[in-house]
Amino acid sequence: MNPRSNPAADALTHFDEHGQAHMVDVAAKAVTHRIAIAAGHIRMQAQTLRLITEGGAKKGDVIGIARIAAIQAAKRTSELIPLCHPLPLTRVAAEFTLDAAGSCVHCRVTAETLGQTGVEMEALTAVQIGLLTIYDMCKAVDRGMVIEGVRLLQKHGGKSGSFVAEPG
Repeated sequence: MNPRSNPAADALTHFDEHGQAHMVDVAAKAVTHRIAIAAGHIRMQAQTLRLITEGGAKKGDVIGIARIAAIQAAKRTSELIPLCHPLPLTRVAAEFTLDAAGSCVHCRVTAETLGQTGVEMEALTAVQIGLLTIYDMCKAVDRGMVIEGVRLLQKHGGKSGSFVAEPG
């Protein structure tokens, strides 16, 4: 079920009965295998994409470094997002696809854990940081790059079950 069509999903869980922000108590939740997949892309000039493709960027292997940055970001999400739980990640995979026709680089991250809360924030944070790393490494030649379309594609596991985003 898509949570947008469920009025009960409108309750914000990070606020207590007095409206104060708090970290959600997950102690009573079952430990389950949880997976989240997020994606996004960065648009750039065609010559910037060529530099990445041909390995001509001054700072080195753009995609390799972006992949490591994405994985590191997933591992440190709870340090960046104030109310996220630190999670024992069992897997993080960051995939980058060069798209010459669209003059962009697509990023897709899969994060997994065996835990009491989901890994959506880890996957989303990893995509953002991976794409920001590409921006950082290429900004000397293209400050007009645009990060777009970052979103959760899927999540599985836990009490709320599965979510699969509408295509688009």
